[in-house]
Amino acid sequence: MVKLKIGRLMAAIIICQLAGIIGSVFTLQSIPSWYATLVKPSFAPPNWLFGPVWITLYTLMGISLYLVWDKGFKKKENKIALYIFAAQLALNAMWSVVFFGLKSTFYGLMTIVVLWIAIAATIISFYKISKKAAWLLVPYITWVSIATVLNFYIWQLNFG
Repeated sequence: MVKLKIGRLMAAIIICQLAGIIGSVFTLQSIPSWYATLVKPSFAPPNWLFGPVWITLYTLMGISLYLVWDKGFKKKENKIALYIFAAQLALNAMWSVVFFGLKSTFYGLMTIVVLWIAIAATIISFYKISKKAAWLLVPYITWVSIATVLNFYIWQLNFG
């Protein structure tokens, strides 16, 4: 039977949610102003959808992190997987700073492509440790894939 460590699980979820909070500091002020002025493709999701989706994704990321973190730090592959996860989480927050804070659709696109690669690397490294942890990240990479295409089209439609 799996022994659930509530404190560690909550910490993992909070760590991930904090990345979202950092990003939202830059996002919330830009959505009604700068972002509202941009031409967006027809498939752009409505603004109200982003908050609930990201809260859900950060929660899934936290559970995924917990499943790997709970395996410990003794094995080299566990340490590497957690470092990769930390890198993608930092890139996640950085995208909001670049795209919304700096109002750079081009550098946002560059950042989100690197983020996508880091998420893929996280999924691969997590899969070796916990298949459940890896599968919990599939909705995340799916959403970031959509966001990458959206970012590209916004850049092209407005500045390309």
